Amino acid sequence: MAKKIVAGNWKMNTNLQEGVALAEGVNNALKGFKANCDVIIAVPFTHLASINAVIDQNLLGLGAENCADKKSGAYTGEVSASMVASTGAKYVILGHSERRQYYGETSETLKEKVALALANGLTPIFCIGEVLEQRENGTYLDVVKDQVESALFNLSAEDFGKIILAYEPVWAIGTGKTATADQAQEMHAHIRGLIAAKYGQSVADNCSILYGGSCKPTNAAELFAKKDVDGGLIGGASLDVESFMGIVKAF
Repeated sequence: MAKKIVAGNWKMNTNLQEGVALAEGVNNALKGFKANCDVIIAVPFTHLASINAVIDQNLLGLGAENCADKKSGAYTGEVSASMVASTGAKYVILGHSERRQYYGETSETLKEKVALALANGLTPIFCIGEVLEQRENGTYLDVVKDQVESALFNLSAEDFGKIILAYEPVWAIGTGKTATADQAQEMHAHIRGLIAAKYGQSVADNCSILYGGSCKPTNAAELFAKKDVDGGLIGGASLDVESFMGIVKAF
């Protein structure tokens, strides 16, 4: 069975001191609560080592929001997978729609990032999803199929089994729009079917597929009740301990 997971993506928010305080708040909230899912926070690079020092990763997993597609070298301003791993982080978000949209990341770039993340013992949280035009013109299933196949289906079954997927209906990120629970279920079932066709039903059943589009305490339980929705990749609501824990408690 796929693990149930709630992962926070802080994006470019919080300075170091604010981030450490927020992480401590989530960690403390989890101490007094038996979560029915794994809980992860993905934070800015500058925060990783400091947050690792103040949380219990048995309660709260730690990840980065990105890593470079190169191993090392003259790439000013980039942060490699090995650098991320050296901070104590165990996860890395790759292929987020904002990285694709604003920084031109392609499937070829992401193949390299996935390979380097896995080589350094990091678990990729790999994002896929369609924009509004693709949703409205009916190509959304094909768009997501291409994103999965072109960046991940070069992996062995063993390596694919180390990936967490996150479906982001890009039209529902930060817009206040949310895919209905039925729309989320349709896409998650589609993704699981693609995996089953490539790697077999067992690999598909064990792959965690998270929903990442304006998931809030008010709609999390309805989304998580769907058969193929294994949790959420949470943006804005992860910046507040009470809101984030409200989503964790939806399990």
